[in-house]
Amino acid sequence: MKWTPGSRRNIEDRRGRSGGTIGAAGGIGVGGLLLLFALSWATGVDFTSLAGGGSPPPAAGTSASPGPLATTPEEENLVDMVDAVVEDGQSAWRKLLGNRYQNTRVVIFRDATSSGCGHAQSATGPFYCPADRQIYLDLGFFEDLHRKLGAPGHFAQAYVVAHELGHHVQTVLGVESDIRRRQAASPASRNPLSVRLELQADCFAGVWGYHARSGTGRVQLESGDIEQGLNAAAAIGDDRLQRMQGGRVAPDRFTHGTSQQRAEWFRRGLKTGDPSACDTFQ
Repeated sequence: MKWTPGSRRNIEDRRGRSGGTIGAAGGIGVGGLLLLFALSWATGVDFTSLAGGGSPPPAAGTSASPGPLATTPEEENLVDMVDAVVEDGQSAWRKLLGNRYQNTRVVIFRDATSSGCGHAQSATGPFYCPADRQIYLDLGFFEDLHRKLGAPGHFAQAYVVAHELGHHVQTVLGVESDIRRRQAASPASRNPLSVRLELQADCFAGVWGYHARSGTGRVQLESGDIEQGLNAAAAIGDDRLQRMQGGRVAPDRFTHGTSQQRAEWFRRGLKTGDPSACDTFQ
């Protein structure tokens, strides 16, 4: 995948601020923390805090303090990639949704920061916050996506960003708030509805991929990119992550869908480029 660097208008860069750090959980080694990291991102639950690690959130009313930004050319290249994917994705969604679409930004941070949804930690992985309508990302996740989850490549990383952008589209369309109301009314439906919400975000990520293949935006796809994206979708299926955890596969605890489901819905968006083909709630 190739991309054209831009002005980074889609990025809020908080890497030079200290919003707290992630400490080692008592009794858990680095490998265990990385597995908890993966599970936290896939489920939306901060397993590292449950294990006794991490620093407390900053006090209410406080803000992150600025500090020196230590970076590398490789990291800056990733920032440009994220900016390009978001710009390309938002351009596609503006064409598809017209005036209904409203722009979002990606908050790039290190270790921890604050969000409209509470304290954001690296351990929870990339996420979208409906309360402030922003995406939160620690770039360190991309290394673990490659090394620990077996999903290398820039298009695999782009899939992650496009998936979170898909959650923003759900918020813009009112899907997210409708599902939260349904979950509150029927607690037993919480996990099944969460799975459908996540699979739709996968499909929406594929819709962007369909439009990116035109090569007219800031992102240009290359041979092998689609396979990278499909591999990434399959790598973070609930069933695979549960096996990585060393336990049995428990479908009643799924929140994001199986590897097969995630890859299939991503593929559907890639094939059609049509948001109406992404109705996972039927």
